[in-house]
Amino acid sequence: MKTAERQFTTISGVPIEPVYGPSDLEGVDAALEIGEPGEFPYTRGIHRDMYRGKMWTMRQFSGFATPEETNRRYHYLLGQGQTGLSVAFDLPTLMGYDADHALSEGEVGKCGAPVSSLEDMEILFRGIPLGDVTVSMTINSPASVLWAMYLAVAEQQGVDWSRLSGTLQNDILKEYIAQKEYIFPPRPSMRLVTDTIEFGARHTPRFNPVSISGYHIREAGSTAVQELAFTLRDGMEYVDWALERGLAIDEFAPRLSFFFNAHSDFFEEIAKYRAARKIWAHAMKERYGATHERSLKLRFHAQTAGCSLTWQQPYNNVVRTALQAMAAVLGGAQSLHTNSLDEAYALPSEHAVTLALRTQQVLAYESGVTNAADPLGGSYFLEKLTLESEAAANEYIRRIDGMGGMIAAIEAGYPQSEIANASYRYQREIETGERTIVGVNRFQSDDQPIDLLQIDETAGRRQIEKLTALRARRDNGKVQRSLDALKRVAEGTENTMPFLLDAVRAYATLGEICDAMRGVFGTYTETTHL
Repeated sequence: MKTAERQFTTISGVPIEPVYGPSDLEGVDAALEIGEPGEFPYTRGIHRDMYRGKMWTMRQFSGFATPEETNRRYHYLLGQGQTGLSVAFDLPTLMGYDADHALSEGEVGKCGAPVSSLEDMEILFRGIPLGDVTVSMTINSPASVLWAMYLAVAEQQGVDWSRLSGTLQNDILKEYIAQKEYIFPPRPSMRLVTDTIEFGARHTPRFNPVSISGYHIREAGSTAVQELAFTLRDGMEYVDWALERGLAIDEFAPRLSFFFNAHSDFFEEIAKYRAARKIWAHAMKERYGATHERSLKLRFHAQTAGCSLTWQQPYNNVVRTALQAMAAVLGGAQSLHTNSLDEAYALPSEHAVTLALRTQQVLAYESGVTNAADPLGGSYFLEKLTLESEAAANEYIRRIDGMGGMIAAIEAGYPQSEIANASYRYQREIETGERTIVGVNRFQSDDQPIDLLQIDETAGRRQIEKLTALRARRDNGKVQRSLDALKRVAEGTENTMPFLLDAVRAYATLGEICDAMRGVFGTYTETTHL
């Protein structure tokens, strides 16, 4: 196709003009719309000096086999210069099942660390001072239970909760929209999230009780604008519930954080992050009346796009990851995970995860991109993309508001349908060759073999043996009393967190605690919307 006839678009399908100039920003008040780094509406970043003042946190996501093996990996990563921990939990843990549950068979330790009790959490963080290391935990439906375990380990270490710093993902709305790892229906699930926000505001002032996650929305096939819009509208839903609980906006808003995907379309991704800050700042100030500066600032973690990784020619993934990480840095991320070259096959090997970490370190210390805040600010192309992303996302947000909010939209299947349609269009472009994926539909060659991490098949058996021994030696009467108390509070309106803490301190297991809440809240099955 001749260049003159071809329609150039971003990866999300946004039309791209041949060249951009002053006319594309005509009528834009740069002081109001763009501003300066560290100034409202924070389009150019939440800090005036950005990485000159503080480098982003290098936080490699990790967990596999057993808590013991994951703990060894954490010590290794910290020794290699990683500056924060990020816990990956296995599928049974994500779904609220113990390692010895029938549905856990064959899945224990395969995609993350298995944590069935406080004992496992103690092992996971053995030798790691929780008062000095920030910890992110990727857990959602049973997030409040795992957070209670983490808080209990901090107690055992003698660390005051006020010193704890990190993030609990705890974003149940994106589970209904995209990832589908939910246990309870939406409304009781939102009650649990709100419990953590309230408890965090009162007891853990440096810990983020929820990380509102667009990452999984993008991994499910959304466009960049859909990721932006649905993520921010999810955030507004959490704000609405916390306000209804009686919290003041500036009491909890500074501890809300975000998690975005870093995909391959370089400029579109940077524009997405800049638009996100701007939309959130305006929403917090004008929609919710926040007055504290920290309430207005959108802070986000980024992870390079797992869905962009290919098993064909896996070393190409190193290049993709570097490009995507650069977009996250130029977009102003506060922390970053870089995917490993082997993740289209398996969990990362030690060699692959080290190379992924080195990718961040090369960007940080060799590329020069950290020397100036928002170095691409003022680019006609980037500023236009930012404005277009903002406008398109706000249109989605208005539509969801008109439906009665995000839960009503989810129950109607609206975001799910939008993502499914976008995913279909993108996949069709790849299959027809309209969009090139190097090594997949063009430039194919024989694949190079790589060494893969193998999960020991005895890991599941060892976890079950530990769990059996724990149940035999704990005070089972105390466990039952804590579970009965949890059921009673779940039936009412009191905050569940103190009762979850009592249960985990008694060494009630994750499955036992979730079963107690299943008995009160029920479970959820999605209705298909055509």
